[in-house]
Amino acid sequence: MSTNRLDTLRKLALEYQELNGSYIETLHQPSPIEFLRQIRIARPTLIKGFCPPALRKWDDEYLIERMGENPISVAVTPTGHADAITISEDGRKYFVEPQIEVITMKDLLNRLAPRDDSAEVYYLQSQNGNLYASQGNDSLSEFQTLLEDVPKEVPWASEALGLSPDAVNLWVGNDRSITSVHSDPYENIYTVVRGTKHFTLFPPTEGWCLQERMYPHAKYIRKRAATSLVLTPSASSTPSVRWSSVQNPMDPTELPLEAKPIDITLRAGETLYLPAGWWHYVRQTGVTIALNWWYDMEARGMGWVWLNFLRGESDGVPDGNGDEGSLSC
Repeated sequence: MSTNRLDTLRKLALEYQELNGSYIETLHQPSPIEFLRQIRIARPTLIKGFCPPALRKWDDEYLIERMGENPISVAVTPTGHADAITISEDGRKYFVEPQIEVITMKDLLNRLAPRDDSAEVYYLQSQNGNLYASQGNDSLSEFQTLLEDVPKEVPWASEALGLSPDAVNLWVGNDRSITSVHSDPYENIYTVVRGTKHFTLFPPTEGWCLQERMYPHAKYIRKRAATSLVLTPSASSTPSVRWSSVQNPMDPTELPLEAKPIDITLRAGETLYLPAGWWHYVRQTGVTIALNWWYDMEARGMGWVWLNFLRGESDGVPDGNGDEGSLSC
């Protein structure tokens, strides 16, 4: 990264911090107009009073009874870090996707119960509109028997944005499941149904602090039943993945001094509005179930242009297995 560009990004980060601080506003059952104001300033917002039926229904007994023997696709990793940078036995760093296994809801909840920390980690995190998808057929959802408990859209968000969600997702995991720091091109409405979620947030103006690199792609693969997962590099023709090299943004030694993370904890019945382009690292306490509604961000105007400028061109991103450079570039 050029010195001039880095100086510009530092100034933008500092100015944003000075104007906005770390304060997160709380709204109670917002009207579309109230929510639209938060979209306009693109600030994370804690929302209370949004209570889908799942909030009062989804205990283990109900989920197991409703889902029965229906198969569901679940991510499996050795350590709980799916879609994350991992060092292979050959010493190289890879962006590694999880093994996907098909089990029942009862099996999943049993595996999420407290157990030996050396056991593999299961996390329902398919992120593909596993409940509803704008281009999909709801009858094909693996969670068809739970759809009556989840609204297809969030009324005040849909009215404010003037569109329906692109995807609605279900997340089920425990405190060993960690989502590595990343950003999404969606306006995100994220509701905790059970348990507790911990978000560490960075505005788009601090994306440069997260030191993106290019990494070769790999997957965890179980070569035979009842054997351990093996990190398996993908074919050399598979495109490299652009990803943050910061493994734990809660560790200040991994970040430049200019980075000012914002921490927020969501409990059952609470919702986070996470604007498009905001970087986030997510953990949870105990068995946690959550829902999220992804709305496409508006590509017109300056929003998309600014996010691309702040993130920078892919051509200039260093190799993750090369010289890491300093924390400020």
